[in-house]
Amino acid sequence: MSGDSRAATGLTRRRRRLSDQETERRMLQAAMDQVSSAGLTVSLEHISFEDVIRDAGVSRSAVYRRWPYKDLFFSDLLKELARGTSPGIVEENPEARRAVDQTILDRLDWLKTPSLRIALAAEILRQGAPAELQTFLRSPEWRTYLALHATFLSLPEGELRAEVQASLAESERNVTAGLASAYERVASLLGLRLRPTLGTGFEALATLANAMVRGVVVMAPATPALSEETIRADLFGAPDPADWTLPGLALGALAAAFLEADPDVEVDDDRVAEIRRALTRED
Repeated sequence: MSGDSRAATGLTRRRRRLSDQETERRMLQAAMDQVSSAGLTVSLEHISFEDVIRDAGVSRSAVYRRWPYKDLFFSDLLKELARGTSPGIVEENPEARRAVDQTILDRLDWLKTPSLRIALAAEILRQGAPAELQTFLRSPEWRTYLALHATFLSLPEGELRAEVQASLAESERNVTAGLASAYERVASLLGLRLRPTLGTGFEALATLANAMVRGVVVMAPATPALSEETIRADLFGAPDPADWTLPGLALGALAAAFLEADPDVEVDDDRVAEIRRALTRED
């Protein structure tokens, strides 16, 4: 084979040497991609260091120069995962928002009766809870998020534990803020307010709702009845009985405990028309 043909085939071409920074970036991204596809386990044993090197397309020598021991890499991976954790509940879910809006549109007449406003808030949660739970159960991101909390508890005291804790705390604040904003939007549309006697904000409601959903997500795979069993009942002042899943019932009871009809809000035909236009426009 001539020199020209070797050049044409690229057989003698050497791979460009990557900087240590680029090697680090590719390795962490490749490992995070593996976690995203399968979810995180508490031990990280399902993540193969050699597979990460292969997927990252970097040289083994560069990797071992950056991380002489693979445990050092997994420590950096934990910190990277904790910093980048973004469970689905944080992000805007257009489909879930449309479902909420449609539930309101289907029952606009309920808004004229103060006692039925709470019933409508509970109805939104009754209808939304099963779909929301299934979304979380199927989400590798949520499995990773929950496993990170378990992993954090097993870490020894030190810099790694402190960094993971700080990153998870920031993620928790983001989760709470996003959920509180969603609850506040719906309460405003329905003419509801937080009970003044509670002396708290929507963040407290969001925190408790998040804790309840998280508990069900953890328990549901081993206890299917949590997501499958229903109770037929006439609850929260609704005009007709309905089938309630246990998560929907828990969320509805939580909303009823925190919210009440705002006495300063009067819902007449004009306000109903305004709400209809707003929801239709957003859709």
